[in-house]
Amino acid sequence: MPDSKSTVLTDRFGRVVNYLRLSVTDRCDFRCVYCMAEDMVFVPRQQLLTLEELAFVGQAFVELGVSRIRLTGGEPLVRRNLMSLVHSLGKLAGLDELLLTTNGARLESVAGELVNAGIKRINISLDSLQPLRFATITRTGELHRVLSGIAAAKRAGIERVKINAVIMRGQNDDEIIALLDFALEHGLDISFIEEMPLGVTSRSDRQRELVSSQEIRARISSFYPLMASAETSPGPSRYYRIPGSSSRIGFISANTHNFCESCNRVRVTCEGQLLLCLGNEHSVDLRAVIRAHPGDMDVLKTAIVAAIAIKPERHHFYDPDRPQVVRFMNATGG
Repeated sequence: MPDSKSTVLTDRFGRVVNYLRLSVTDRCDFRCVYCMAEDMVFVPRQQLLTLEELAFVGQAFVELGVSRIRLTGGEPLVRRNLMSLVHSLGKLAGLDELLLTTNGARLESVAGELVNAGIKRINISLDSLQPLRFATITRTGELHRVLSGIAAAKRAGIERVKINAVIMRGQNDDEIIALLDFALEHGLDISFIEEMPLGVTSRSDRQRELVSSQEIRARISSFYPLMASAETSPGPSRYYRIPGSSSRIGFISANTHNFCESCNRVRVTCEGQLLLCLGNEHSVDLRAVIRAHPGDMDVLKTAIVAAIAIKPERHHFYDPDRPQVVRFMNATGG
């Protein structure tokens, strides 16, 4: 194959893939209502990629031109010996950014070590500032632990800490301004996210509970002047700023705005499935490749390059003529 360092992952629609979301586990110490079933059955441990295999996958993607890796789950910080993987990835030549998405509950004790290992930015899920409501949405979470984790990340010197808030009508849409005020007060970025219809949950009508990004922006605009940011992202976020604040305010509109034309990312699940689209079932089994050809980087990279050719053009959330994705978010990789 061509010299790996000059290979660019470009799909048939001309989109360059330079961002990998790498899931290290499907397990989580929360059971968020929009992410998984309450009685979730997790992947048997022997089916998970080992930490060494995860590092091997990360190295392959970086050699193919990926410059950003985000560690996801499930909850990444429940994976035993995760720091060895973080240190391995943090040393990869050509990797510009190593990022983490977490629920924040275990962050307080490891924030400093994450920084030392190379984590530059952290996204933390926070859907409510009310302890009882937070416990209801997460089913098992304790708000004070997440708030302590956010504070620890700031103290440790993480370059950017961002809150991710999934807004659901009748559950937490009355906290939009409170969540924004919290972010502004603490110098955090915040993204408001439309819920994505992944997996079969106990909630009967998620489409009815959908709060669009347009509606969220309108509510915020009645309190604060929003200015579209000059910062652009090839991903799903559209950023705004409030004059005088350093915080970025993002909107991820998976349902009401198709952002697929500029998609720059793929996901690898904790089982080694290369998912080519969040909203489709297209996948390639990289675990099978790795275990059939242990240590063979060229074979793995060849499989990845071939897979990019079948990356679909777009997702089809809530399209009645298309089958919906039954894979839960925790199994997808954040």
